[in-house]
Amino acid sequence: MKAEARKTLIILAALLPLVLPAAAQPVSWTVSASKAGKNVYEIKAVGELKDGWHIYDLQEYPGGPNCTVFEIGGDNLEPEGSPRITSATKRGFDDIFGMEIGTCDSPVTIVQNVRVLKDGPCDVDVHLEWQACNDGSCMPPQDYDTVVQVEGRGIASEGAGSLWSLIIEAVLWGLLMLLTPCVFPMVPMTVSFFLKQSGTPAAGRFKALMYGVFIVLLYTVPISLIIGITWIFGGSTVTADIFNWLSTHWLPNIIFFLIFMVFAASFFGAFEIVLPSKWTNSADRNSDRGGLGGVFFLALTLVLVSFSCTGPIVGTVLIKSTQGEFWTPMVTMLAFSVAFALPFALLAFFPSVLKKLPKSGGWLNSVKVVLGFVEIALGLKFLSVADQTYHWHLLDREVYLAIWIVCFTLLGFYLLGKIRFKYDSPVEHIGVGRLALVIIDFAFVVYMIPGMWGAPLKALSGYLPPLETQDFVLGQGGPQAPVQAAPEAQLPGIVDMPHGLSAYTGLEEGLEAARAQGKNVFVDITGHGCVNCREMEARVWSDPEVLRRLRDNFVMVALFVDDKTRLPEDKWVTNDNGKALKDVGRVNSYIALKRFGVNSQPNYFILDPEGNIISGPRGYNLDIPGFTQFLDGN
Repeated sequence: MKAEARKTLIILAALLPLVLPAAAQPVSWTVSASKAGKNVYEIKAVGELKDGWHIYDLQEYPGGPNCTVFEIGGDNLEPEGSPRITSATKRGFDDIFGMEIGTCDSPVTIVQNVRVLKDGPCDVDVHLEWQACNDGSCMPPQDYDTVVQVEGRGIASEGAGSLWSLIIEAVLWGLLMLLTPCVFPMVPMTVSFFLKQSGTPAAGRFKALMYGVFIVLLYTVPISLIIGITWIFGGSTVTADIFNWLSTHWLPNIIFFLIFMVFAASFFGAFEIVLPSKWTNSADRNSDRGGLGGVFFLALTLVLVSFSCTGPIVGTVLIKSTQGEFWTPMVTMLAFSVAFALPFALLAFFPSVLKKLPKSGGWLNSVKVVLGFVEIALGLKFLSVADQTYHWHLLDREVYLAIWIVCFTLLGFYLLGKIRFKYDSPVEHIGVGRLALVIIDFAFVVYMIPGMWGAPLKALSGYLPPLETQDFVLGQGGPQAPVQAAPEAQLPGIVDMPHGLSAYTGLEEGLEAARAQGKNVFVDITGHGCVNCREMEARVWSDPEVLRRLRDNFVMVALFVDDKTRLPEDKWVTNDNGKALKDVGRVNSYIALKRFGVNSQPNYFILDPEGNIISGPRGYNLDIPGFTQFLDGN
């Protein structure tokens, strides 16, 4: 009986094309590529099935239904591992086929990693085969072939430029921390500890090495555990949501802004910020132990005592890195902690170097005051992110610039000795080093001044609010149209973009316009608080050839993943966990992850008018010729 049922099912499947049009095919696929490691890319296929339909998993079923096939090919590529389904599957015994079978409902996500073996862009051939069934019938097996492009080995890939800039910035901050008043006094304590240690030179060097390792671990392990736990229990979507909330929601941004202002006041001498003495005293007492236990508690003492100087810097490094990939915050924190630990580890190796270091004195307070001015400038960025995301218009570009110009002007006068704070020593004369800092500082102020009248200031494009928020631009005779002004502008409609461009804020509206105009679609996955997005717009989009292509060849769609504008109920989207996404940013984040397979900004895609991906993703990359080739589909 089962054999007859199987024959009947096969005959029905063969006859189905005669009675059902090809357009009734209930499965549609979207294929994308994203960076997964050094020279490794993840190829992802997402299948959308009509209600009531399912396909089978990747396991072969001899004498049973047609399994789903996901194959990757191409020159200079090699697959890593096997394809796998990362979405939910259902397994159960099938009475017709007489075996246990796995099925998948919508959406189906299949991924396969590939390693690129050559320099330059590579085409990845993707082949899919599947059979769709519902409770009453099965469609005949179908297949789909497409090609996606990856940037290849040796090319700055998605987020790579951004990651390296974050690493360099983290290293510089880590080294600078040695000169702060809450860190520098720990140098004699470190040297004294290791001078007292008895034992062989080899044992001393090992303890010195472990001292540096413990400092690094105390900074990197906590953040790694937090990210890892959210990833394991919530998956990439939850981790991306947490990062998105942390970097764009008004509450953490306002908190970080206030923290920076409080630390700046402390650095100016208004009060002293220290952790509870119970913590530091306990760690200090335990550092007197011998062996690695004492080394660990010395490292813990250093981390706790230095918190009042390193805390806001660590916060800056982490917040800036949350717009990257899963590993970015951990890598940047590792870079910061290694740079911070290196001087102490070297002093532990060579305690006699202490004699050559400058003694503590008034210069340390000067470093602290300089950091106070820097804290004000950096803290302003957090308020700016909240302001842009929620359209408050408290900190438009000219207001932001005015505060920076005043702040760094006062810093210049301080370095000249014209301004003194509570614990400063009188400045009778300035040395060559301080004079160099004064020249650099006032040159920076002069550079910023034309920005008050609309100069692009490309070097600061990632930190300043968009030019379109500025009320007056010289030569244009009036206010600029606010690019992200009215909340209603962020509902599906049209919004002004940099350089006189405009974009749809809804993907379907953009595709409809593209079909009407016979153009392809340029999708910009962006954010109001995205530093790298602003830098791409200022330094790459402004190129005449790039700008001409964007204006003439495409319908633009801008998906702001951090916009907090509330959507009407009929525009809400339900995610895979059954949660209703009620604002523009969450819906766009979901689209970016599910349809395009990315969760960082910026990311760019080229679509045909039907919504098929022609090329992409292309992330943060300041190579203008490469971006031009991307727009041309090469």
